[in-house]
Amino acid sequence: MDSRFRGVFPPVVTALDADGNLDETSFERSINRMIDAGVNGLFVLGSSGEVAFSTDERRRQIIEAAVRIIDHRVPLLVGCIDTETKRVIEHARVAQALGADAIVATAPFYALGGQAEIERHFRLIHEAVDLPLFAYDIPVCVHTKLQADMLIRLGLDGVLTGVKDSSNDDVSFRFLVDSNKRAGHPLVLLTGQEVVVDGAYMAGADGSVPGLANVEASAYVRMWQAYENGDWSTVRKEQDFLADLMRIVLVPQGVQGYAAGVGAFKTAMALLGIFDTNQMPEPVLPLRGENVERIASVLKQAGLELKRNVEEVSASAHIHTL
Repeated sequence: MDSRFRGVFPPVVTALDADGNLDETSFERSINRMIDAGVNGLFVLGSSGEVAFSTDERRRQIIEAAVRIIDHRVPLLVGCIDTETKRVIEHARVAQALGADAIVATAPFYALGGQAEIERHFRLIHEAVDLPLFAYDIPVCVHTKLQADMLIRLGLDGVLTGVKDSSNDDVSFRFLVDSNKRAGHPLVLLTGQEVVVDGAYMAGADGSVPGLANVEASAYVRMWQAYENGDWSTVRKEQDFLADLMRIVLVPQGVQGYAAGVGAFKTAMALLGIFDTNQMPEPVLPLRGENVERIASVLKQAGLELKRNVEEVSASAHIHTL
């Protein structure tokens, strides 16, 4: 197991200005805030990082900015996510050239295959790019669940360094952790959950990749440190706080999916003064008005200090006319 990749690795939310361009000032503010909180690494161009909304040029901008800002202080994982193998390899070679410390890839999607094709997909990526490779298990987006026996085999063969599990399947993750232990722990196993990280740690996970850490990283760091020290009462205490805070994604009304999830993260970050706007990538609209108020209420109940008011955040992003 590669111990460089243990701990808290937030999937960095991409900051946009009101015109939809990369806002490097806000992006830097957010990254530095998480590093100052003690995170063990960062993951750009994941689902929270708008990889599916980003052109090749935007992906390059995000990687270049992250490499510059992080400046080797913590490891940088870069999502190289696309429909099929050759496209993933193209992204991975760019990430490697720009300074990524590891790459993250899902199973192929759109032209769906079986487990044999998925296994070959990861082997071909590994052959093409000399960087640690993480498999990203997110069946809600790619419509395929990665099988534990395949993942363990790829770990033992040196193809995969680890797995970022966003399957929302706690039972299968527990079985994967157990199988990984029996195999000698070839894989670093990171949970992509925000709300049941304590359970993943109890099973034996090697860390977490929580999107909510963009809003509040220090509690995830404290939970990780408590887990390392066997302090389970603190693990539970921090998870209880974070579970309440995660309700920011549940309170928006009249929106679904990305607009409610990452939209809530960006809105909370704007209210806390981390981002200058809560601008979303087209065609997703930014949250406004009562939805911003609902998120502000959750933040205040959690004891977080707001730096901007609801009206300022609601007016910060543009909704472009068709």
